[in-house]
Amino acid sequence: MPGPLNHLKILDFSTLLPGPYATMLLADMGADVLRVEAPDRLDLTRVMPPLEDGVSTAHTFLNRGKRSLGLDLKKEGSADVIKRLVKDYDVVIEQFRPGVMDRLGIGYDTLKAINPNLIYCAITGYGQTGPYKDRAGHDINYLSLAGVSSHSGRKESGPPPLGIQVADVAGGSHHAVMGILAAVIHRQQTGEGQYIDISMTDAAFALNGMAGAAALAGGQEQKPESSMLNGGTFYDYYQTSDGRWISVGSLEPQFSARLCEALDIPEMKSFALSQNPEHQQTIREALKAAFARKTLKEWEAVFAGVDACVEPVLTITEAAEHPQMKARNMVIEVAREGGGFQKQIGHPIKFSGTPCESRYVGRVLGADNDVVNKK
Repeated sequence: MPGPLNHLKILDFSTLLPGPYATMLLADMGADVLRVEAPDRLDLTRVMPPLEDGVSTAHTFLNRGKRSLGLDLKKEGSADVIKRLVKDYDVVIEQFRPGVMDRLGIGYDTLKAINPNLIYCAITGYGQTGPYKDRAGHDINYLSLAGVSSHSGRKESGPPPLGIQVADVAGGSHHAVMGILAAVIHRQQTGEGQYIDISMTDAAFALNGMAGAAALAGGQEQKPESSMLNGGTFYDYYQTSDGRWISVGSLEPQFSARLCEALDIPEMKSFALSQNPEHQQTIREALKAAFARKTLKEWEAVFAGVDACVEPVLTITEAAEHPQMKARNMVIEVAREGGGFQKQIGHPIKFSGTPCESRYVGRVLGADNDVVNKK
């Protein structure tokens, strides 16, 4: 069954993570994505370990379901190839610094003149305007400037280097997809295309959400371990006797009561509901001591039948084997170009009438010139 975006054709000039992750999501939903990659400009995800059969697992994951075109955009005639292609495409997505596409002769104004209905999405670290628009950066920099890092982590150790790229993916990729789909609806209603300017720093700043509201409107500067959800209360992680970790999110009265009963510390029920920092520290210490008495597996058994918002901290491999992930088909098998299949994280959005596929078959052209000649 075709995906809900099977009518969309996307020309993808992006590399690394934000753009490719966005176009992967769109391809998963049925869009026809043609990735333009310069043979002389190495995409680091191609060589990022680990490798399977000589191919980076990151690169295989990010480019599933896409077609590819090798084209040196700096060479004479390459811009003409893109100009021919763009006549038949709905969306262009790129991740260069501001002005690069213009210098290559395929900027928004040029492509819009060829295809007036074009939706053009530019993902950058700091956006197309402002004093930082030409500045280099990475996920950790965007989170820092956006204020996210300032209220994350611990007072003693400072901001944590996160295990996922929040600004790149939640900021760049997801906001790009939202902007593109909003522009598609706008075009359906008006016939007009759009230029979409996605700044990963803007998006990360917006992700501050409730903490941002507290700081800007409430006058409460956010700091590590100072609020309900960032370590200022018993809502936290606790180490078990075997060195593993367990998460406790039992904020509501019914959940905190069940938590205290399961840990055999009923005297802590009133402390869980208190706003007093000393009371919160007392219950934190009680939870720390309680969880240290059993292994993670033992605690999993205890809380298996207790609805208290308590869950184990799993590795990715363990998460993939969890019954909930399996029931949601969140691990899929994707056909590899050389034969066989590779396990990958599946698409998280489920549509009615569209079955959860167990295998995604990648679409890769055999020769670059096939694409050019067909256009």
